[in-house]
Amino acid sequence: MNKPAAAPVKKAAKPKTYPYIVYIQFDGSKKAYTFGTTLEHHTGEQVVVETVRGQEIGTVYVPSMPYDASKVKGEIKGILRKATEKDIQSKAQNEEEARRAFDICLEAIERLHLDMHLISCEYTLDRSKVIFTYVSDDRVDFRGLLKELAASVSGRIELRQVGPRNKAKLVGGIGSCGMECCCSRFMSDFDTVSINMAKNQLLALNISKLSGQCGKLKCCLRFENDAYSELRRNLPKLNSQIEFNGSRYRISSMNVLQKQAKLENREETLFVSFDELFPSRKNDDEPAEKL
Repeated sequence: MNKPAAAPVKKAAKPKTYPYIVYIQFDGSKKAYTFGTTLEHHTGEQVVVETVRGQEIGTVYVPSMPYDASKVKGEIKGILRKATEKDIQSKAQNEEEARRAFDICLEAIERLHLDMHLISCEYTLDRSKVIFTYVSDDRVDFRGLLKELAASVSGRIELRQVGPRNKAKLVGGIGSCGMECCCSRFMSDFDTVSINMAKNQLLALNISKLSGQCGKLKCCLRFENDAYSELRRNLPKLNSQIEFNGSRYRISSMNVLQKQAKLENREETLFVSFDELFPSRKNDDEPAEKL
C-alpha cells in the first residue's frame, strides 16, 4: 500500500528589506525607533507609520541612511507615507477627542471607586483604538469601567498599566538638582538601580533623599556608579585601621571627590589627603609613559 505523499513544507517568508532606514520619534517619547523606507526623508518631516498600537504620526529624528543590518534588530516595519494635511488635521481632532475621553474615564473611575491613577489617553491615527494609560499598585477589576467606556467612547479600548518610573517620565517635573527629570528629558529605557550604588558613593542610606519623584532610587546613582567605582579603586574600606605618622587611626569617612579621608583615634581627628595617606595609590593612578 502506497503511503500518502507528505505535504510540502512552506518556507518561512523572508523579512522585507528596504534600501534605507530612518529613525523616528513619537510625541511624548525621547526614544527613536527604526523604520524602513524606500524614499529619502529629512529631519523634522512628519510621517505615518504602522506600530504595534496602530497607525501613528511620527517625526523624523535622523534622516534616511543606507540600510545597515548591524543597526537593525529583527524585522522592521516600513513608513506608510508622508503625513498629509488631512493626517495632521486628524491628529489634532484625535487629541481633542482624547481629552474628552480622558474626562469620561476619570469620572467613571471616581464613580466606581477604582484604585487607579489615570495618566493619559490617546487615539491611534485611524481611530481604531483608544489607549488609556494608568498607574495602580494592585489589580483592578475593569469590567464596570469597560462597560461605561464602551457606551461613550468610540474605537477599541485598551487599558495600559505602567509603573511609577514610567509615570514620572510621562508627567515630567523638576528633580532635586534643579533640572528637568532625566527620565523625561533624555532617557529612553530604564536600568536597574540598587542600594549598593548609593553605598558605593558612601552616602547616608536615607531613602527619602535617595528617591526621585517616582519614589524609586534616583537614576543618577547608576549614571555616577562607574565614576565612583574608579575613584574608590584600591582604597581601603570604611572603619579600616591604618597607621599614619607613627599612630594608629580608624578611617571614619572618605570624600572621594575631594580625595580626602577622615582619621580618628582616642586622641585626635585628622583630615588627610589621599595623596599623603596613600602615596603608592597616587603612582598607580598616573598614566603609564608611552614607549
